[in-house]
Amino acid sequence: MSSEFDVVIVGAGAAGVGAARRLAGTSLSTLLIEASGRVGGRACTQNIRGMPLDLGCGWLHSAERNPWTQIAEASGFEVERGTPAWREQYHDLGFTPAEQEEGEKSWQDWRDRLDTTPFASDRASDAFPQDGRWKAYAQSLSGYVNGAALEKLSIADYLAYDRAASENNWRLRDGYGALVAASLPASSLRLSTPVTAIDHGGRVVRIETRGGALSARVVIVTVSTNVLASGALKFKPALDGKLHAAACLPLGFANKYFLAVEDGAPFEAETHLLGNARRAETGSYYLKPFGRPVIECFFGGPGARALEREGFDAGFAFAQDELASLFGGGVRASLKALTGMCWGMIDGIGGAYSHALPGESRRRAELAAPLDEKIFFAGEATDAQDFSTAHGAYASGVRAAEEALAALERVR
Repeated sequence: MSSEFDVVIVGAGAAGVGAARRLAGTSLSTLLIEASGRVGGRACTQNIRGMPLDLGCGWLHSAERNPWTQIAEASGFEVERGTPAWREQYHDLGFTPAEQEEGEKSWQDWRDRLDTTPFASDRASDAFPQDGRWKAYAQSLSGYVNGAALEKLSIADYLAYDRAASENNWRLRDGYGALVAASLPASSLRLSTPVTAIDHGGRVVRIETRGGALSARVVIVTVSTNVLASGALKFKPALDGKLHAAACLPLGFANKYFLAVEDGAPFEAETHLLGNARRAETGSYYLKPFGRPVIECFFGGPGARALEREGFDAGFAFAQDELASLFGGGVRASLKALTGMCWGMIDGIGGAYSHALPGESRRRAELAAPLDEKIFFAGEATDAQDFSTAHGAYASGVRAAEEALAALERVR
């Protein structure tokens, strides 16, 4: 088995797949190396009872310009176009139409203040009235969108994403994670091979893994910011600036649990509700997506983190309690724990998607910058506007691969 390559890509998530696809067809010897036992990273489709369930990313955000949309269509994956039911409250349960209107207006007023009022702190919470009636509602939305509370969120960073995003959010019936995994081109791949160190001090780069050492002319690093900031991947010489940038772009928390729905339960397909719009830690529930007998339970921000600390079963129990409070205790017998994912507990990832801390949005460009024409950085956190998404990760992988190709051409 070869140990010398032109390019080694560290991490087989959406960014690593994007880099591998860009390098496919070149004459370069390329190796994609992944710590876990599968391809996809935070894109993960699990087949349960014949149903492909996305435990990570599940929506083609900004779908009309999302490269995964074209990849899906070219690969025979069915793209489900339509409008998500996120902002609907099923039968107005626990959240009257007047309250929904007030809550949405409060959120929109906050968003407008980000555009019109300068806040020296760059802290998103400062744009929300401290005594605002719907602050908890806004915090719940921030948890879903950003994986973090408003106090931990950079205004400049949020606006960069929000201004670029469209309202087109589509789905894949067979799963986003399944698409990402299926899109890896034929190339050298080593799974279950964590990288422990990257030595870039010599003419070639030495990559140390638990399965032995490799060498490469260039390396593309796509691991998450939490992994970088933790120091679990050592750089020789040290890259303190990169690690600091990563620490300023932490992964938030956004976890999914699926409840199986038995026959006779009072749930309509393709509907949605919040468990408690007056509580920041509430769950977001998508009822019977694609008509399947499941409820997708989504928790974000501090609420998701708190449930992780309590243990995996806490998420199922919390969801069942919130649904029973809305539909009546009788629904409990119809809801059974099926599967779920707590991303903060996954070794080699450590969270959901990145957000910039207040005053730190510039760190995305710093993290993305190549190093000595030997090491190139990709991953959703390095994208200037589509961070936190699988398409941002993909684009960053393509960008890093092109930077690597240009560097290799210059040193021929």
